[in-house]
Amino acid sequence: MTEIIPQDIQQDLEKAALLHQRTSADYQKCLEFNKLMADILARLEDAGCSRTADRVMSILLDCNPREGAHCDHSTRIGDKMQKF
Repeated sequence: MTEIIPQDIQQDLEKAALLHQRTSADYQKCLEFNKLMADILARLEDAGCSRTADRVMSILLDCNPREGAHCDHSTRIGDKMQKF
């Protein structure tokens, strides 16, 4: 069964996917991505989209922006984002 994700959330997921492609070693972009995904997670939970919320949560568990450090999980997160 496929969840119906509200259009505004779907657009923000697409925005997050594009943003993640541009983060590479940019700490501020990583923070922006993390905050956007946290907001999307809350909205998905409010909309009752639990399966998609679980997928976003798994991305957030891997996403740990650190100033001056390269993202160790960038490839894994990128692969997960492409699946949206």
